[in-house]
Amino acid sequence: ELIDVLDAHEGRFFDRIAAELRGHPGNRAIQELPGVGPTLGAVFVAEIGDVHRFTDPSHLCSWAGLTPKHRESDTVVRRGHITKQGSKLVRWAAVEAIQRQPAGTKISVDRKRIEARRGRNIAKVAAARKLLTLVYYGLRDGQIRALAHHKAAA
Repeated sequence: ELIDVLDAHEGRFFDRIAAELRGHPGNRAIQELPGVGPTLGAVFVAEIGDVHRFTDPSHLCSWAGLTPKHRESDTVVRRGHITKQGSKLVRWAAVEAIQRQPAGTKISVDRKRIEARRGRNIAKVAAARKLLTLVYYGLRDGQIRALAHHKAAA
């Protein structure tokens, strides 16, 4: 009986979430990105919320913890690994979407180029920042012009 009750609750919440996301123009836009499906799109929409609170994509990337640490004092500058501050789920979703990129996309080509020079993990994070930039524009504008430009050229 308990399993039936929980299944009913799950179905009700699933329908409610699907109804919320169906009318969200940014959700449709970011699902056009290679590697981003309905689940990762829902994570981006739910975790980021109102994208207008970020002034530009670099602020979103910083909030997600995908930017390198930068410590500066007088003439000494120390740069380090990513900060990992902010939303763990957005960081996870961006890296997951990067790992599902089909070969030949601009982001996967950039990732391979960076990987040859700097290493696999640094390349993943750099590509995740590029993807999160596109997610920012998709949520803000309801479309991603870079994808529309790429489709028109093909």
